[in-house]
Amino acid sequence: MASTAGRGIDAEFLERLARDREAYALPPRLHELCERFARHTLALLFPHFAAEVGGRAGDVAEELARVERELADVLRLPETHCTSPDTVLERFLRSLPAIREALLLDAQAICDGDPAAHSVDEVILAYPGFRATAVYRLAHQLQGCEVPLVPRVLTEIAHRETGIDIHPGARIGKSFAIDHGTGIVIGETAVLGDRVKLYQGVTLGALSVDKGMARTKRHPTIGDDVVIYANATILGGDTVIGNGSRIGGNVWLTRSVPAQSVVTPTARIDERTRGDELLEFNI
Repeated sequence: MASTAGRGIDAEFLERLARDREAYALPPRLHELCERFARHTLALLFPHFAAEVGGRAGDVAEELARVERELADVLRLPETHCTSPDTVLERFLRSLPAIREALLLDAQAICDGDPAAHSVDEVILAYPGFRATAVYRLAHQLQGCEVPLVPRVLTEIAHRETGIDIHPGARIGKSFAIDHGTGIVIGETAVLGDRVKLYQGVTLGALSVDKGMARTKRHPTIGDDVVIYANATILGGDTVIGNGSRIGGNVWLTRSVPAQSVVTPTARIDERTRGDELLEFNI
């Protein structure tokens, strides 16, 4: 019986698809390769994601070797090739203890700040905020090594899985906590201090999407010990949120606020540590 595949499809269209495929220069199945690398790296760092537990230390060494091979393969692919892949590989492997330590602090911060969390193990296994942060910290290390394309693919995989969009270029301090997390967006040049907590729907974005600003500071700076509640939007590279501030839900903020401020949707800033009069704030 004759095949009906392609019935009704113009032959010229198929030829164009074939030419596009021949000319495509990016690595095939890059998403799949990056997803495997992220999964195996997290399985190496945390028994929660390992296929087996209770094994010998040698098993861990074998898993490390697998992660090394997978990253080496990605770094040598066309269009993701680094100028010095061996140096990048060594730097990444040496960074793993620090990445694990940072992620344990993140998990503890999430657990400490959420009464619904019964343990750090639960956070690591079940919380999308931890998952997104974990992949971000892997991607950020590669971004710092000027690895092309791969860091962004990694964080987009986490975005797909969790609904949390963290650009690998963002700089995020210690003990970072995401509560719920769906819809959070953190832009490329955002800087977050230590012990920052974000709720769902928070956007740390740019005031302008002009392509000419690609190499400028476009996203806000968030100080230490800041809490930003659900659906708040903070925009602009010159916008600085002072240490210890609380940004209320649904706030739209495009100007800096001093330390220890409480910003609410009523467009007022309440000074919590001084007896000053309330500041008028125009949004």
